[in-house]
Amino acid sequence: MNTNAFALRHIGPNDNDQNQMLKTIGVDSLDQLIFETIPDDIRLKNGLNLDEPMTEYEYLNHVLELSKKNKIFKSYIGLGYHPTIVPAVIQRNVLENPGWYTAYTPYQAEIAQGRLEALLNFQTMVTDLTGMEIANASLLDESTAAAEAMSLLFAVRDRDQKKNNVNKFFVSDAILPQTLSLLMTRATPIGIDLVVGSEDDFSFSSEFFGAILQYPGKDGLVSDIKSFIEKANANQIKVAVAADILSLIKLEAPGKFGADVVVGTTQRFGVPMGYGGPHAAYFATKEAYKRDLPGRIIGVTKDMNGNRALRMALQTREQHIKRDKATSNICTAQVLLAVMASMYAVYHGPKGLTFIADKVHNTASSVAKALTQLGYKQKNSSFFDTIKIEANAENIKKIAERNEVNFFYPNADTVTISINQTTSLQDANEIIAIFAENREKETITLTAIEDANNIIEDLQRQTEFLTLDVFNKHHSETELMRYIKMLERKDLSLNHSMIALGSCTMKLNAAAEMLPLSWPNWGSIHPFCPIEQAEGYQIVLKQLEDQLTEITGFAGTSLQPNSGAQGEFAGLMVIKAYHESRDEGHRNICLIPSSAHGTNPASAVMAGMKVVVTKSTEEGNIDVDDLREKAIKHKDNLSCLMVTYPSTHGVYESAIKEITQIIHDNGGQVYMDGANMNAQVGLTNPGNIGADVCHLNLHKTFAIPHGGGGPGVGPICVAEQLVPFLPGNPLIKTGGAQAITAISAAPFGSSLVCLISYGYIKMLGAEGLTKATTTAILNANYIKQRLQGHFDTLYSGERGRAAHEMIVDCRPFKENGIEVTDIAKRLMDYGFHAPTVSFPVAGTLMIEPTESESKEEMDRFCDALISIKREIDMASKDDVQNVLKNAPHTLAMLTADQWDFPYSRETAAYPLDYIAENKFWPTVRRVDDAYGDRNLICTCAPIEDYMEA
Repeated sequence: MNTNAFALRHIGPNDNDQNQMLKTIGVDSLDQLIFETIPDDIRLKNGLNLDEPMTEYEYLNHVLELSKKNKIFKSYIGLGYHPTIVPAVIQRNVLENPGWYTAYTPYQAEIAQGRLEALLNFQTMVTDLTGMEIANASLLDESTAAAEAMSLLFAVRDRDQKKNNVNKFFVSDAILPQTLSLLMTRATPIGIDLVVGSEDDFSFSSEFFGAILQYPGKDGLVSDIKSFIEKANANQIKVAVAADILSLIKLEAPGKFGADVVVGTTQRFGVPMGYGGPHAAYFATKEAYKRDLPGRIIGVTKDMNGNRALRMALQTREQHIKRDKATSNICTAQVLLAVMASMYAVYHGPKGLTFIADKVHNTASSVAKALTQLGYKQKNSSFFDTIKIEANAENIKKIAERNEVNFFYPNADTVTISINQTTSLQDANEIIAIFAENREKETITLTAIEDANNIIEDLQRQTEFLTLDVFNKHHSETELMRYIKMLERKDLSLNHSMIALGSCTMKLNAAAEMLPLSWPNWGSIHPFCPIEQAEGYQIVLKQLEDQLTEITGFAGTSLQPNSGAQGEFAGLMVIKAYHESRDEGHRNICLIPSSAHGTNPASAVMAGMKVVVTKSTEEGNIDVDDLREKAIKHKDNLSCLMVTYPSTHGVYESAIKEITQIIHDNGGQVYMDGANMNAQVGLTNPGNIGADVCHLNLHKTFAIPHGGGGPGVGPICVAEQLVPFLPGNPLIKTGGAQAITAISAAPFGSSLVCLISYGYIKMLGAEGLTKATTTAILNANYIKQRLQGHFDTLYSGERGRAAHEMIVDCRPFKENGIEVTDIAKRLMDYGFHAPTVSFPVAGTLMIEPTESESKEEMDRFCDALISIKREIDMASKDDVQNVLKNAPHTLAMLTADQWDFPYSRETAAYPLDYIAENKFWPTVRRVDDAYGDRNLICTCAPIEDYMEA
C-alpha cells in the first residue's frame, strides 16, 4: 500500500471494499459498471494530459516555493481591498476548522443553529452600521452587491415609473472602477440605461429611477451624500450607497439620511485580501423591499416547543422555487467569510472597532498633514482613510516600489494613499519619506499619531451601534474561543458524518489543500497590485486554467466568476457577446429542460434572455422530439440551450450528442451546467459531448469546501469561438481580446481558494481524478443497490444504473401519513444530514455519496434509511405522535421528567447501536418556518420581544 499516494487518502473505499461493493451491485469489475453506466459514444478515447501526481509532502513544498514568488509590499492601494489583521483565535477556530468550513447551506435548520446564529450576528452588525432595517446573510463581493442593488431598485420602481419605462440609473463617477464595470455588465441585459457623472452636476430628473453613490469615493473624498439623498427622495429617485464598512464607525449611517439600499464588503473585518477573495459582501435595505432582497436571509422563529430557533427566511423568493421569476439566488453567498467578519465584530465590539477606525483616520490625517508641510497639495477636503495627493505619479511609483510600497495612481498627476488597520507609526514615516525623497527634501518624522477629525460635521457618526450583549462580552480570547466552540457544537458538518447531498458533492476537503490558505504570502496580496508582484499567483492561476481546460475538453477558461450562479451568468453573457459579434444580437431564446437546476432560468433572465421550457419524458430524460420542435420553431432567435449532464435526475442521457447537434443546427450554442462534473472527469467531458461553454463548481467537483454555503468558485470553460469574449477587468488585463465587462470585482475572482482546486488536481493527477469519478459512480450504485426493496429509485440509465447520484421516491409514504420532510428530520436522530429534499422532484431525496466516503460510512447511512423505512411502515395517517413526526429529538426532550410519547426514549435517540458511539444532538426541535415568515425578525433582538400575545 503506497501510503504517500494522495488518492489513497482522498478516496474512501479500499480495494477490498470495492470488490465487496461490486459483488453487491452484481458486476464483475469497475470497468463493467462504468460500461453499463456511461454511453460508449461519449467516452474519452485517451486519458487526461496532466502532470504526474504529487504526494502531499511534495505538494506543500511546491506551493511553499511558489508562494515565495509573490512579493509582499506594503499596500495602500485601497479600492475596496485593505490589509487587515486576522485575529488568531478566528483564524484557528473558524477558517482552519472543518467544523465550520465543511458545513452545508443551512436548509436543515435544526442541525445548523450555530452557523445561523453567527449569520444573524452578521446581519445585526450590518443593520446597525448601515442604519437600515433588514440585511441579508452576505453576497459575493461589493461590486456584485452594487449590481444587485441596481436590480432591486429597478424592480421596486413605482407604478408610474414602470408605466413610463423610466430606466435611467445614475452612477457617481466616484464609484469603484470594478463596480462600474460590473454595473455595465448587469444593466444592459435587463434594459437599464446607465448614466455616469458627477454628483454635483446631477439634475434629479424624472427620467431616473435610481442612483448609486460611493461613500467614501474611490479617491477617498467623503461627499455630502446627505444632501444628495434628500434631493433624490424629493424627486422619487431611490438611492443605493456603496459604503466602506470600517468608515461607518466614523461616518453616519446612510440609512439615517434616507438611503434605500446600502452595500459593501466586510473584507477589512478580519478577512485576508487573498488576491481578490473570497470575501463576504453585505446588502442592507428597507423592510418594505424584503421580498426583493437578494441572497439568504436568516430569521428568528420558534420550534415545536415554542423555543427560539433560527432558520433561512422567505425561501419562496428563491430560484429553486420560483425559477425564472426568482428575486433571489441563494447560491450567491460567502457564509464562511461572513462568519469570520461577524466574529471580528463580536471580538472587538463597538469600543474595539472605534479604536481601530480612529487609528486609521488619525494615521491618514497625520500623513496628510506631514505631506502638506512638505509642499504637496492634499485634495480631499473630507476623508476617512484615503488621501489624494497632487504629485508626479511616475516618479513617486519608482521610489515607492523601490521601498516595497504600493500606492494607487489614478492618473499621471495623482497619487492616492489608503491607510489600513496594519499601518504603524513606522509605516506612516516610511510613506512620508518616499514623498520627501521625491521633492529632495529632508523628511518629516512623526513621533506620534495625533487625534484628528477630517470629516464633514454633518456626516460624523452620532448613532450608537453593536449595543447587544453578543458584541460586548466575548473580548478575551478565552471567551471568544468558547463562544465559537459552543456554536460549532450545534452544527452537523463533514467532520461528524457523511452529507449525501445530491447535486452538491460534499466530498473531502483535504487538509493539505487547505493549509496554504493561512500562509501570508498567499493572503496578503492586493488584487490590483502590479502583476509582476503576484508571480506565484499567476503561475497557479494559469496552471489551474490549463488544467480545467484539459479536463473539460475546451479551448480556454476564466476563473473570474466567484460562484456557480455567476458562472452560469458569465457563460450566457459570453454566448450573447458571440452572437452580437456575428450581427445576431437578436438571438435571445434560451431553451431549458424542465428538469434543469433552478439557477438556470434565473440566470437566463438576468442575462436578458427569454426562457422556453422543454419537456421531460416519463423516464426523466429530455424529450428530444419536443426539444427539436422548439429549436426549429425558434431557430431565427435561438441563443442557446442550458443542459445539465449527467442530468439532474442522475442519469447519463444517451441522446446528449443528438441534443447538442440539434441546437447547433438551429444556430444556437450549448451551455452545460457543470454541477454534475464529478461524474465526468476523466471519463467524458463537455467538449466531447458537444457543448460550447460549461461552468464548473470548484466547491463541488474540485474540493473547495462549502463553508456553510460559500465560498464557491464557478469558472467557465469555453470552446474556441467563445475564447475572445471571456470576461475582463478595468484595472488588470485579463480575459479575451473582445472581453465582456466584469463578472466579479476581482480580476481572477476568489483567487485564494483556487489554491485548493490547484492542489486537488496536482495531487490526484490524471489517474487519481479518473479513479475519483469511477468511485463516485461505484458508491452511488452501491447505495442504490443496498436500498433496493426498501426505497424505489425514481430514474436510472438504460441499463438500470445511476450516475453519481440518484433520486429516491418518498411520495408513496404519504399513505402512512409520512412526508419527505419527516424522513429528513428523523435522519438527524441517526446522526446524518438529510440528502437533497424535494429537488428536482417534490417528495423525493436526491442522494450523492461522493468518492470520499468509506463503505463503512455508507453502510451506516443505508442502515439508517432502512431503519427509518421500518418506522414508516409502522406509521399511519391517524398517528400524529409517531417517532418521525416528532423528529428530531433533542437532549432536553430526552432528559425531561415527563415523556408523553408512545415510543421509548431509546427508540427516539438511539434507534441503532452505532449512534451511541458518536451521538449528535440537534439543539432545537422542528422549526416553524411559517411562523418565522409571518413574524419576520432578522437581527439579534430576543424573540420574547416579538411573541404573539
